[in-house]
Amino acid sequence: MPPEETPNASAAASNSFTARQVVEILRREGWLVGDTLPAQFAWCERAAALLGPQVTERRSLNDLLHPVFHYNAQELLAKVEAHAVLSRYAARDVLRHLALLLLDGTPLSSERFKEVINALKDRVGIGSREIFHPIRLALTGRAGEGELDRVILLLDEAAAASFAVPVKSARARILEFCAALD
Repeated sequence: MPPEETPNASAAASNSFTARQVVEILRREGWLVGDTLPAQFAWCERAAALLGPQVTERRSLNDLLHPVFHYNAQELLAKVEAHAVLSRYAARDVLRHLALLLLDGTPLSSERFKEVINALKDRVGIGSREIFHPIRLALTGRAGEGELDRVILLLDEAAAASFAVPVKSARARILEFCAALD
């Protein structure tokens, strides 16, 4: 299932990253310049809370933040791992239905993500593993595990926070992915 809106108490206890450290990473990468706006700092707090418990090193946190700020569907479809995910049973059906569900532009919160997953299970009739891999690929540009679900939860808020690098929303990403797929 998708991650909860906030990490549980044991995960929060193991989080050694703060919003200020996320800000430092964003500045170093050129994703944040000038004064940090309140919406940007709030996003950094959320990013630290969601991603921090998933990693132990700053480099790993940077690796999880990267797909938020860099997304190019044509580049990712040129990778072997993308074709491995897309060759799995019902992967393209999942993506087609995902695109339809995200077209309305409703921000992809934790609750909305759960609704999308449940709708996909009903529509496509397959289990979570087969559903999550194509979603992670299409929305983050990576094939991976549950930590990418937390990255997905950060996309729409980042797109609205006006960072130095424009962030593509979940809706924009699935449209770009589907267009590049054809």
